[in-house]
Amino acid sequence: MSSAVAVPTDSGRAAERAYDYTKNAIIRGELEPSAMISENLVCEALGISRTPAHEAFLRLEVEGFLTLASRKGAVVRPMSPQEALDVLEMREAVESSAAARVIAEGRHAELAERLDELLTAQGEALDAGDLDRYVAVDDDFHHSVVVAARNPIAIQFAGVLHDRQQRLRHQLYRVAPDQIAAALGQHRQLAAAIGAGDAAAYRAVLFEHVSLHRGVL
Repeated sequence: MSSAVAVPTDSGRAAERAYDYTKNAIIRGELEPSAMISENLVCEALGISRTPAHEAFLRLEVEGFLTLASRKGAVVRPMSPQEALDVLEMREAVESSAAARVIAEGRHAELAERLDELLTAQGEALDAGDLDRYVAVDDDFHHSVVVAARNPIAIQFAGVLHDRQQRLRHQLYRVAPDQIAAALGQHRQLAAAIGAGDAAAYRAVLFEHVSLHRGVL
């Protein structure tokens, strides 16, 4: 049996670039819900041919980010309020369970140190007015809790939710920028709950934290 590893072609790399470029624009809100986008625009922005752009659009349609419109390009698929609530509900359940497991297994002190590092980075991003960096560290903060649980299924499930959760984060801070400071304050409370080994407190603060998103749906 051959053990050769497939090497990405130029077309494959171009399709991946087109995919990342378009998906990131949707997640960050640069392409707003229901906005039209054409393959030609992506081709011109990246200097690629039509075929890889089309492949990227097909992939994004399968993932629920685009709806292809015949001869018109594609439309950015809005995230419905119900879909957003479903994402938030599952994210809260996975993270609460992960935090409880970390605490029950006595590994919360190590996690608390990591969360403190991320709180510093997030505060620096906020002071610099770097929203993209703030959102990226926000994701790192919550993902660190899930990873610390050492539950491969939880990590896999969090990965499925990731892109939609990032889209919701950008939406929240774009629509309600006054919530940024409140969210950072809740991160500090979450880190304190981990440091104290208090799973119930973590769950309660996380509920309030996720409710920030629910409030703008």
